[in-house]
Amino acid sequence: MQTKLLAIYLNDHLAGATAGAAVAQRAAGSNRDNAVYYPSLATLAEEIREDRASLIGIMSALKVGTDPVKQALAWAAEKAGRLKLNGHLLSYSPLSRLDELEFLALGVTGKRALWRSLELLASQEPRLHVEQLTELIARAERQLEEIEMCRRRAAGDAFLS
Repeated sequence: MQTKLLAIYLNDHLAGATAGAAVAQRAAGSNRDNAVYYPSLATLAEEIREDRASLIGIMSALKVGTDPVKQALAWAAEKAGRLKLNGHLLSYSPLSRLDELEFLALGVTGKRALWRSLELLASQEPRLHVEQLTELIARAERQLEEIEMCRRRAAGDAFLS
């Protein structure tokens, strides 16, 4: 097994998980008063935090350290992503919600690919647990379904209202 390449791969995904957790938390917070979106976004934010913790646990089991530079860059990129134009100068807009959901869909798709890649390695790496990875894959698939339902609704809110 190419441990150096695996470490780079896992740290890349951890950086993505860091940004994704921040976006999910922001989306949930921005929709706290919205009974349509908040329940799904709050659950999603919690699950993404848990998935990030699972990744850190897997990295620890594999004795892969975290790259603080990649973590800092992910944090900064998420903050910079808030500066995009959304049609409202200083406030949250329906386009903000749609952008966040589409970002989260991309992130969860990448996360599912990570879990699937690790599932392939599990046959040769006893520190990886197939059952855990199977559950993480199924959860990512459920998350994608929920994001897509919200995303379609948000597209309607943004463009049809």
